[in-house]
Amino acid sequence: MASRRRGIGVGAVQRNQQIQAKFAAKGEELASEQLQRLSQQLEIFTQRLEEFARKHRDEIRKNSQFRRHFQEMCTQVGVDPLASSKGFWAEKLGVGDFYYELAVQIIEVCLSTNHINGGLMSVDELRNRLMKSRSRTRKEAISQDDVIRAVKKLKDLGHGFKLIELKCGRYLVQSVPRELSKDDTQIWQLAEENNGYVTAELIQQKFSWDTIRTSSALEKIVKDGMAWVDNQTSDNMTYYWFPALFFEQFNQISSSDSISGSTSSANY
Repeated sequence: MASRRRGIGVGAVQRNQQIQAKFAAKGEELASEQLQRLSQQLEIFTQRLEEFARKHRDEIRKNSQFRRHFQEMCTQVGVDPLASSKGFWAEKLGVGDFYYELAVQIIEVCLSTNHINGGLMSVDELRNRLMKSRSRTRKEAISQDDVIRAVKKLKDLGHGFKLIELKCGRYLVQSVPRELSKDDTQIWQLAEENNGYVTAELIQQKFSWDTIRTSSALEKIVKDGMAWVDNQTSDNMTYYWFPALFFEQFNQISSSDSISGSTSSANY
């Protein structure tokens, strides 16, 4: 009796193994079919994306907001129009060319201003300078998103360019190979909140740093060319101005004055 039970047990195990093998084979078949369908759908979507890009080529190049939405669509399907300066996107649409040309102009602007700002510039200030230089050669508008994407491509290529995030989602572009310390970043953020400058007293009050730590951090920032020293003040205090932030605010004021002046003239 015991022998018969063992025989039945062996047969049941074998049947279970056969059933599991069939399930596994069916599962692989279904997975393969699903993967094939997904691949076909992705291929169709990519083709539609290319057709869309061909149809709206001029708008993609000229309209910065439209260009950003197009980039987001590409990201959703894993397509990177900036992956190469050659290929479909560059040759047929010029999308890649747009960003590579912009990247070259970014390098030129940053290198020409390194002696002024120590290799740090806000994205807004960089965009303003780019728009002024491009207005003489081409009319295509560029957005902050365009500048950020172009700088990221420069970072990928190892050119020493880097984006530094400040508060409220704002960015600085760093164009020299330098690592900002935590103290550097905190001082930068404080200067951003304080109209582009700081004082040793303000830093100590804000962060509860001692005199040695404050002086050391400020000396390093000044030595690296990121801040200017102003000790000829009416209150006998030393001010540390950050040109990357100061010039941005100056341009914003100038732009506001120009707009108000134009409005006044129009009203007059």
